Amino acid sequence: MILHIDMDAFYASVELLDNPELKGKCVIVGGTTNRGVVSAANYAARKYGVHSAMPIFQAKHKCPHGIFLRPRFGRYKQISRKIMSTLKNFTPLVEPVSIDEAYMDISGCNKLHGSPEEIGIRIKETIRQTLGLTCSIGIAPNKFLAKIASDMEKPDGLTVILPEKALEFIDKLPIQKVPGVGKKTSNQLTLLGITRLGDVKKFPEKLILDRLGKYGQRLLELAVGIDETAVIPFSRPKSVSSEHTLSQDTRNRELLNKYLLRHCEDVAKQLRKLGLRAKTVTLKLKHADFKQVTRNSTLTVPIQTSDKIYHEASRLLARYPLKKQVRLIGVAVSVLVSEDLPIQLSLFGEIKKKNDHWQKVDRTLDSIAQKFGNNAIRRASLSKKNSGGES
Repeated sequence: MILHIDMDAFYASVELLDNPELKGKCVIVGGTTNRGVVSAANYAARKYGVHSAMPIFQAKHKCPHGIFLRPRFGRYKQISRKIMSTLKNFTPLVEPVSIDEAYMDISGCNKLHGSPEEIGIRIKETIRQTLGLTCSIGIAPNKFLAKIASDMEKPDGLTVILPEKALEFIDKLPIQKVPGVGKKTSNQLTLLGITRLGDVKKFPEKLILDRLGKYGQRLLELAVGIDETAVIPFSRPKSVSSEHTLSQDTRNRELLNKYLLRHCEDVAKQLRKLGLRAKTVTLKLKHADFKQVTRNSTLTVPIQTSDKIYHEASRLLARYPLKKQVRLIGVAVSVLVSEDLPIQLSLFGEIKKKNDHWQKVDRTLDSIAQKFGNNAIRRASLSKKNSGGES
């Protein structure tokens, strides 16, 4: 049996934990200005229609009396580490999938901790007693069903799908609840008359594959309860990113490049911490009309330094026609490899020399920041004086 643990309104719950005076109020995490988006909303705020990813200005319109707070990611990560440590007391097979959710494989744990349901109850009680937080847990024969089950009785829920009841559950499951079924796929399935996952079995395999391609095969397997995805205790991140919603929309390339440099430094720092290099650099822009665009560049030699990442990201920005105002800018890197892998060097070693130089600079900055704080040293171009009044 697999467990999926999902913390309830995690960011907002941590804020309530640290500030009990907020109890009973609508708490919305995501910022205090109208520029950002909602990262999390407690259940009191959700009653007014506020949800994650909603623009802050819309959330303020729906819930004008709400308490709007800036995210404190350092605090959330601190609590997250304690949660994951708690889960590992029940089984070594714990796979964190985000800061506030994880899968657990409890196969063979019954002699130590009891039945799957008893384990779920103990986990909930332990997290409540030690951290003062609630979570919802789904228990099922595979990851797919466990994920769906954890969302069925939120908040503070516990849902168990026994193996002998799995197919009955699947037959009645609304197709929109299936991970990967977005609006477009849902519309295609509705046209076929498929409204529940069990309906997929009524159609020829070829028809499903022709309509949905590779995902069609996944859907056919899920319809008969097959999901062989294993719980993997550690998996290398597929990407690293950093982004920022601007205080004002702009088309000023100089200002956008300064923000881009900050994000490239942040991404490079994350890569060094993870011991990884990246082969693909992606520029992310969101315009004033909320339309999002991305541009990417794939390199033959994986990179890690802020200088090289910025070189690629700024080149992508320079080639992009800024016909509309920009409200958000960010950078992401992907196709990640270990920094210990050998790198194919240029014939004359010029790339190696330049990379070595910036690696030393970056790691020196890391050491200074760790000792004296993140704002102890920075590039002159990113100082308040040179960044349009924003630090």
